[in-house]
Amino acid sequence: MTLFDGITARVVQTPRLAVGVLERNGDAVDAPADRTIVFVHNVVGSAEMWQKTMLALPRDLRLIAVDLRGHGRSERRGVDATRGVRDFADDLHETLKALELDAAHLVGWGLGGGVVLQYALDHPVLSLTLESPVSPYGFGGTRRDGSLINEDAAGTGAGVADPEFVARIAEEDETAEVPSSPRSVFRSVFLATGYVSRNEDVWVESMLTTAVGDDAFPGGTTTSPSWPGFAPGTTGVLNALSPRYFDVSAIVDLPQKPPILWVHGGRDIIISDESAFDSNVRGRRGELDGWPGEDAAPPQPMVTQTKDVLDAYTAAGGHVLDALFPGVGHCPHLEEPEDFRAALLSRIDYVPVGGPPTEVIVLKSAD
Repeated sequence: MTLFDGITARVVQTPRLAVGVLERNGDAVDAPADRTIVFVHNVVGSAEMWQKTMLALPRDLRLIAVDLRGHGRSERRGVDATRGVRDFADDLHETLKALELDAAHLVGWGLGGGVVLQYALDHPVLSLTLESPVSPYGFGGTRRDGSLINEDAAGTGAGVADPEFVARIAEEDETAEVPSSPRSVFRSVFLATGYVSRNEDVWVESMLTTAVGDDAFPGGTTTSPSWPGFAPGTTGVLNALSPRYFDVSAIVDLPQKPPILWVHGGRDIIISDESAFDSNVRGRRGELDGWPGEDAAPPQPMVTQTKDVLDAYTAAGGHVLDALFPGVGHCPHLEEPEDFRAALLSRIDYVPVGGPPTEVIVLKSAD
């Protein structure tokens, strides 16, 4: 795995597993909690994808990026999907304890957004930054209010993954000649059309560290009597994000509400009200046979669900900054790095006057 100048990697032993950690050279290990930021990566990737962000942030911050189990330098351990993302959140807690960190600012991207929300339900945090986060109700299979369309969450979990993409990760395939290769997926799915990254080799290398299998990515599946015929199994990463097991909407009810920054791209095709990976969207488009129609299998309004929960959070006394990047895909921190860093700093440095406001502040980058 490639490290940029100024970044150091190490493995931290915890009671749960050995965890890969990236740190910025020269950061003060005794920095106060309110100047400490911890980054958590997405489903397919590792801490390496945070390196450019870490290097460009102010020097008075202590910056740490953590590899989730089965990613990067972290030990491979099976994911108990029936706990939602609690295996990841518990790992993160033990890692921060090993680093002698109490509360800190947490940044979570995609899967990482769900992990830091679960962490905040269980432990104190100073703030949460949610970048292109999974809906608080999980990925797929729910109506706007978060209720399950089918009791077994048919059409969600590991079965949504492209088997060819999974196989190419397992083979560490770095080519770009086929649409299912990790490099092609990075270009066409992670990023908005037309964006080119100078560090693509590093990001693809990071994707290829993802452990593959029934207990890792994507997980195992079971059959379902409901369309499209599959349901989440009990192990693996994508099953942990299925609404059968995952729901962090209780963040609204926290008595002590950490301030939240929500960063999302207007051209994200992964986390979207019309997600290209939602089985019901695919069925409506004719990509999956036998779609039973809008009433029986409606698309999940993922972004709308997140907005609804965050609106309820502010109404209950929390504070939210909504940073919309209209021309950006799933990776705002890579596609609009300066604007991403500005939004992040506005969150951790923002001090409400006279108590948290109930309105959402919208920050918009140029399209």
